[in-house]
Amino acid sequence: MKIAVIVFPGSNCDIDLYEALHTVCDADVEYVSYKQDNLDGFDAVMLPGGFSYGDYLRCGAIARFSPIMPAVIEFAKNGKPVFGTCNGFQILTEVGLLPGALKRNNSLKFVCKTVELTVENTNTPFTSLYKKGEKINLPIANADGSYYAYEELLAELEENGQVVFRYSKENPNGSLNDIAGITNKQGNVLGMMPHPERAVEMLLGNEDGLRVFKSLLEEGKVKG
Repeated sequence: MKIAVIVFPGSNCDIDLYEALHTVCDADVEYVSYKQDNLDGFDAVMLPGGFSYGDYLRCGAIARFSPIMPAVIEFAKNGKPVFGTCNGFQILTEVGLLPGALKRNNSLKFVCKTVELTVENTNTPFTSLYKKGEKINLPIANADGSYYAYEELLAELEENGQVVFRYSKENPNGSLNDIAGITNKQGNVLGMMPHPERAVEMLLGNEDGLRVFKSLLEEGKVKG
């Protein structure tokens, strides 16, 4: 499995994703510039956290118009795995690959801490090695991480099992239904505000995020 990590102007977690995949998981991974217009030869795509285009206008609002994004959209529509963390999640909602939106935290403050999550759905390419209902701890670092969707859409997400991660002990940003991560209806696109790439070895505090990437690589082996 060959994995692309998209690099936007202002991205600051692209190296985290790359190292989690390359150094820790020994995966075949490459940086791909936002200036590129195709994803030929790749089997999965990662959109990193950070502050693409300085978060001007709205988080992810400019990045969605990057030359690489039509290829990401086509990639997702073909059923291939697409993952976005933090700003990557925001970009995925802006471009319409995931429903809903991310708004300013209810506290109106940047929140940087480790939070407890509940794993709600293990039937995705990114969560197959977790157990449903399992509690894990992952770091967050955002000012615009409050997930919002209108009432009918929220009900649809819950009914379809599209909520993958939910804040457990506390809701750090005011996300509706304590939502921390969701998929599209097909289940091949995952967006989440927490950073699993920052929890892949004990040197970083814990390894609770490692199975996001291990699950993806196992999925690649099965389909390969």
